[in-house]
Order: sequence, then structure tokens, then C-alpha cells
Amino acid sequence: MAGASHQVSQPLPTPSTSHISFDNVYEPAEDSYLFLDALSSSTEKDFLRSRFSVSSHRESTSTAASNSPTVLEVGIGSGVVLAFLTAHSGEILGRTDILSFGTDINTFACHGAIKTVDVASRAFPTTSGCLGDVVNADLSSTFRDGCIDILIFNPPYVPTEAAPDLSEHDVYNEYIKKPAMESFERDSHLLSLSYAGGLDGMEVTTRLVDDLPRILHPTRGVAYILLCAQNKPLQVKDQIKLQHGFNAETIRSSGQQAGWEKLQILRVWKD
Repeated sequence: MAGASHQVSQPLPTPSTSHISFDNVYEPAEDSYLFLDALSSSTEKDFLRSRFSVSSHRESTSTAASNSPTVLEVGIGSGVVLAFLTAHSGEILGRTDILSFGTDINTFACHGAIKTVDVASRAFPTTSGCLGDVVNADLSSTFRDGCIDILIFNPPYVPTEAAPDLSEHDVYNEYIKKPAMESFERDSHLLSLSYAGGLDGMEVTTRLVDDLPRILHPTRGVAYILLCAQNKPLQVKDQIKLQHGFNAETIRSSGQQAGWEKLQILRVWKD
């Protein structure tokens, strides 16, 4: 009808990462923004609200209605994805009482991500959840069993001859100023942790997948994991389903381009 109008939902603002030095922290790229698109899509908002929104459980005494959702991003990098979900939790989850955490093996990423989440949350105080902490740790190892409701993982997915050598990691991970040559070596090591995935790009991702039955809440836990084509996503889905008893579904992909760079995000959950 001529003159008729309809409301188009606007994209949620992307958190700023201008305060971070990308010499040694992974800079947000296509994979990061694919996560933002996936989490803010109408389909995924409906899924997450049905699982976590208090209004969806008014007649229930389930933990979904009473307990604040706990969110963990593993390998937080710049913090842009966790900051996005935390700052817009009211819009995405239908509640603002979420408590978010991050981990990263790179201490520089941890320091930067804390500020990213803080700046984003201050910008949207009426819709934002709360950051618990960002921990300098390996994957999800520091969290107790069954405590995570939503887990996000943008792994080092690029196939490489080998995963990074961690034997000297403690030296490179020191949050101190170094001479130029030492800084170059340190920064090269820390950046390699963000992309070098070893055989099939899956050496780190497989460790995280194997920990999902332990770390996720047994009934409402859900994980979002990014894969590229050379990670053999069909095999990964079968492993998740057959070995661990989860559902695994691609909810977002990066388009039609050929090659390993084609990306997809899996949602992993139990009914």
C-alpha cells in the first residue's frame, strides 16, 4: 500500500577497540564480525530468549528463571565479541543480569579486553550485563564443572604445520616493556596463538570441544564455535553429536567464497 511504513531493526553498535595495540593482540576481522551478526540475528535472539529470558519462564520454577546467565568467551582477544554480548544483553537475551567472563593465554589481550567490555557497558548502561573478570588462562580450564551457560570460542583455526610452541610462553607473556628485537619475537609468538591451529587447524578447538560436557551447564548450556572449511566442519559436527551427545548446527556462514577462509559458526546445545 502506498504510504505504508514498516520498522526495520537497526544493527546493534559494535564496541570500540581503539585503545588496543594490535601489535600483539588479534585485531577484529571477518570472523569477529560474523559472531556479532550471528548473536544479534532474530533467529538467535529468539533461541537465546527462549532459553534464558525470565519472561519465557514466568510460570516455571526452573533455574532459567532464577539464576543469572553466565557467559564465557574463550580466547577473548580484543574483547569485541564479549563486549557486544555483554553491552547488548538486554536486547539479545532479554535480560541484563548476565555475568560475563573471558579467558586468554595472552596477557596483553586480557588487559585490553577488560577495557573493551567496560567501555561498551558504560555506553549502554540500561541494556548491559556485568563483567566478572578476564583470566589469563588456557581455554576453560579455570572454571568449575557445569557453571557456564553460554560459551563463545573464536579459535586459532588456520591449518599450520604445528601449533605454537608454549615452552617459552611465560617469558613472552610478561606484561612489561621490552627492547625492539625482543618485542618483535614476543609479539610474533603472541599473535601466532590467535591463528595457528596446527593439524587441520583443529588442535586447540578439539581440546575445547572435548571439555564442553564438563564446562557447560547440563541443561541450558550452549556454545558457539567458529570453524573454517579446512577444519572439516562436517566431521566436527559428527564428533560433537556422536561422542558428546550434543546437537550441532551451522547458524551463520561467511558467504560463498571458495577455499579454507569460508567461515561458519556452530551452535552446540542440548534440547
